[in-house]
Amino acid sequence: MIQLELCKKCKKRKFELQRGIICGLTSEKPSFENHCPDFENDETHIEFKRSDLNPNNQRAKIALSMIGIVLGLEIISLVSSGFQYDLLQTVSNGGDVSYEAAEANDLREQIIGIIFIIAYIISGITFIMWFRRAYYNLHQKVNNLSYTDGWAAGSWFVPIVNLFRPYQIMKELYVESKRYIIGNDDSLQLDLNTNFVGIWWALWILAGVLGQIVYRLSLNAVTLSELTTVTILSMISGVIGIALGIVTLKVIRDYSKVEGLLEC
Repeated sequence: MIQLELCKKCKKRKFELQRGIICGLTSEKPSFENHCPDFENDETHIEFKRSDLNPNNQRAKIALSMIGIVLGLEIISLVSSGFQYDLLQTVSNGGDVSYEAAEANDLREQIIGIIFIIAYIISGITFIMWFRRAYYNLHQKVNNLSYTDGWAAGSWFVPIVNLFRPYQIMKELYVESKRYIIGNDDSLQLDLNTNFVGIWWALWILAGVLGQIVYRLSLNAVTLSELTTVTILSMISGVIGIALGIVTLKVIRDYSKVEGLLEC
């Protein structure tokens, strides 16, 4: 597009996250045909690699929505586990629990568990789709990144590698995007704190490990003591899951806010 290429070199250009490059005089997208009478060449402009970014905002919104749903289900599951713990404590203290109450508890836990698993899988897919697209877009602007964009998706499914590679890619997204954008305009203040990436990954590993422990114990839990232990661990897992969901939402939002600036 001739207008866009010319605007990129004009001192009067402005940038908005939603609309991209616009005219600083009219605050509108360029509408001239072949020549702009107000064009003023920016001699400091440097020709960067041609933009070939794919839209990622919609993927971010979908991932955020699905993670929000999972976060809500985590809270529901935590409350449900609390009810189950109270029921088990009643039995442990010699109280009476009707067969119907026990059946209702088991049915509630099963329904919540099934819905949670479905939502969790879908949220994982939407997150990975956003994650890969983000890394692909960064590849269009920054040469010699550490991995291919295929690894942004595939690394989640490779044993051992999935313990560290996604974190490395997410951190590189933050660091290299910030370096590139500030390199183009050092007056920008970007809220990309890699500390949150570290917290996000630590919570992810912790939630995964604890989830496996709860799953394996639940397979053989028969006695009242064993069921109580599994329930308590499930509640702890739920708290960690809620924290993970909140931090994941922040990580996606923070990066999505600046991803559009790669167009500059």
